[in-house]
Amino acid sequence: MLRDVWLIFRRDAILLSRNPAWLAIGVMQPVLYLVLFGPLMERIVTSTPGFPPGSSWTILTPALIIQLALFSATTAGFSLLADLRNGVVERLRVTPASRVALLLGKVLTNGLTTVAQAIIITTLAFLVFDLSAPFGGILLTLLIVAMLSVTLASASYAVALTLRNEEAFPALVNSVMMPVLLLSGILVPITTGLAPDWLYAISRVNPFTHIVDAGRAGFRGDFSVDAMLTGSIVLVVLMSLCVFWGARTFRRENA
Repeated sequence: MLRDVWLIFRRDAILLSRNPAWLAIGVMQPVLYLVLFGPLMERIVTSTPGFPPGSSWTILTPALIIQLALFSATTAGFSLLADLRNGVVERLRVTPASRVALLLGKVLTNGLTTVAQAIIITTLAFLVFDLSAPFGGILLTLLIVAMLSVTLASASYAVALTLRNEEAFPALVNSVMMPVLLLSGILVPITTGLAPDWLYAISRVNPFTHIVDAGRAGFRGDFSVDAMLTGSIVLVVLMSLCVFWGARTFRRENA
């Protein structure tokens, strides 16, 4: 199975390397937020009570790389729909490759892609802006980003295989991800000091809020149980469920 995973991973990685424009396109929106929204947030943090501990850059940068995982991984199903249209999936079905390996090879490629883009954004924040974060905390947040990318890419592939429709897929992804983005506190943290009680309560139900909180804790060097435990548990549970869902969908599709 490991060999099958490697073969699928290498295939997708080679295809990506032949079109390096994906790297620039993927980081374009987070970089714009960093450049245009970051200086504004720097003033807001210093003058508004209720923000999490840390500077504006330790609040914004980890949130932006998690946002990168949210959007790039959830759109991963587009590539699978293209493979379905071009007959690639049909050709893979007749191979002896493990059906679970077909999924894992693809989602690992998505994880590597997202981490590479996250490193670019973090490096830019260090070189151009006043970001100061511990190396261990950055590595931990990159691990969170990789796991989140694997999680959402698995779900994206499962949805794509279920819908099998290139028009319905983006509409569904946008309708789900927009409230998730707004309620996760990526751009402006949703805390008791800033948000109304009803909005704060709803945000706590959103699992991605806790993942964003864990990423911010890593960037400010807070590795305490209170800061990391909830987000870590939520992420592991989500990843297990989504990978299982994706693997089951691939097995059913290729049965």
